[in-house]
Amino acid sequence: MIKAVLFDLDGTLADTARDLGAALNRLLAEEGQPPQPYEAIRPIASHGARGLIRLGFGIDLDHPDFNTLRTRFLDHYEASFADQTHLFEGVNELILQLAAKDLRWGIITNKPMRFTDRLVPALPFATRPEVVISGDTVGVAKPDPRPMRHAAELLGLTPEHCLYVGDAERDIQAGKAVGMTTALANWGYISDTDAPHDWGADIAIDHPLELLDYL
Repeated sequence: MIKAVLFDLDGTLADTARDLGAALNRLLAEEGQPPQPYEAIRPIASHGARGLIRLGFGIDLDHPDFNTLRTRFLDHYEASFADQTHLFEGVNELILQLAAKDLRWGIITNKPMRFTDRLVPALPFATRPEVVISGDTVGVAKPDPRPMRHAAELLGLTPEHCLYVGDAERDIQAGKAVGMTTALANWGYISDTDAPHDWGADIAIDHPLELLDYL
């Protein structure tokens, strides 16, 4: 029996792509590089700083400039992390329905606490999440299963009593690794090159309220 529903943040509960993209484009402008269009940024947004730096500059972790660019990107994002971010349509209606069913809810995100601890309170959730786990809360991030296990422990539940909703392969991997039921949020940041049908989610939904059919 499901007793709690846990969610990814970026691309699942909140549309953060425009603020992330604005931070990337400010950094690109400083480096004399052309901006990236929103259409290119949106599918990459849930991959965080690493994915966006790769998109904008064509480099990855092993490049000597990566860490400096990542730090500057995060500084830009910190200056305007909630300017254009909003909840996806249907999220608050779902949260209210969860409360009506006596189901608890929370967030497990790879976003650093530096941002999560300020963004989550700024978002107009109908009720506040009971638990919030960031990408650095336990020192590792999804797809490592430890954030999932930690969230369940804080709720006093076994993972089997939790359902996890996310829009990325690592979300499904992490949830399945601890025995949570997993739901793929098809409205999220999924690119044309992704293969979500191969990720093995227990449920795939096109709108937040569709989750109610499985609770």
